[in-house]
Amino acid sequence: MENENSVIYGLEFQARALAPQLAETEKIRFLIGTQSLKQTTNQVHLVEFNEEDSTIKTSVFNHPEGEIWKLNTSPLDKTSLATCYNAVSNDNTCCMKTALYRIPQTENPETVENLSLGTKFETDQYGSEIKTTEFHPTDLNKAVTVMENHVVFWDISGEEAKSILNVQLSGKNNPKFTTGKWNPHQNCNQFTTATETHLKTYDVRSGEVAWNIDNVHSQLLRDLDYNMNKQYHIATCGDDGLIKIWDFRQTAQPVYSRSDHSHWVWCIRFNPFHDQLLLSASSDARVLISSAASVSSENNNDVCIHDETETKQMISDGPLQWCEHEDSVYCAEWSPAEPWIFASLSYDGRLLISRVKKTLKYQIML
Repeated sequence: MENENSVIYGLEFQARALAPQLAETEKIRFLIGTQSLKQTTNQVHLVEFNEEDSTIKTSVFNHPEGEIWKLNTSPLDKTSLATCYNAVSNDNTCCMKTALYRIPQTENPETVENLSLGTKFETDQYGSEIKTTEFHPTDLNKAVTVMENHVVFWDISGEEAKSILNVQLSGKNNPKFTTGKWNPHQNCNQFTTATETHLKTYDVRSGEVAWNIDNVHSQLLRDLDYNMNKQYHIATCGDDGLIKIWDFRQTAQPVYSRSDHSHWVWCIRFNPFHDQLLLSASSDARVLISSAASVSSENNNDVCIHDETETKQMISDGPLQWCEHEDSVYCAEWSPAEPWIFASLSYDGRLLISRVKKTLKYQIML
């Protein structure tokens, strides 16, 4: 269905890392990290979308350290990004590394510049598997790296990151973290991790578990996202093909659950402005916008307003729009600058920048 709403940007390499430029709220910008087996040819592409005439402008930067598995941008600094990459060491063995880089202010899009290294991380003592490095939502000098068995909180104010706190995962059968994300509520004092099929949230002041939900999915939990408009709601997705929303005050069962994908779901995102819209990406090669209106902040069923003669018709839960790719889709992201624009990246190196359908947009707004 409906790729007519989309603009395509093709890379010459495979790719699975996509991030919106979070600190840029005027222009619609996304960053892509490539996965070329030839280490020195890897790149970061900064893609800017002009909504008025549906054109794309790109800047390309070299990332010669290795193939990029995860890419995140700072919500406070437009020039700062974090990559998790697979590097080849001197003895020809592979190991995962992470680093912060600065995007050069390039005036000539024809030249390919190198990203400048901002902060180095010494992670060898914590293991070789790095899952993600996440910037703190409100503090420029803090970040956290999720590794196989450790969550390490860093001071990133200098050229070398300093470890502030280290949380180690222990348990029978050697459980592993798969990803993690800051809780934007609770004064940003909580960090939530996915471990196997469970959610574990740590208080970053003490390193203790603040709350957890077990058996969130029947198979591996792949991704999670917080609702910016409802502080107790968190969305999850996993290898069981389900997307769910949980209220972590009542964890017996999810408040929302859908199975509209036919394979593993790799990515889940609440729309930061209209939280009834959920964006999901799957290795069934589809990107889905689903309605979660029944549990969104727009659902005012419990609020009685006597003055209104006309009640707004709520959208039914379920799939609303989808985009087709030709390969697995590991990432899909909303634009922080424009609530009706989203991007999705498939493993064959094809980026789709898409619009929410006008009929759906007006249904939500009017």
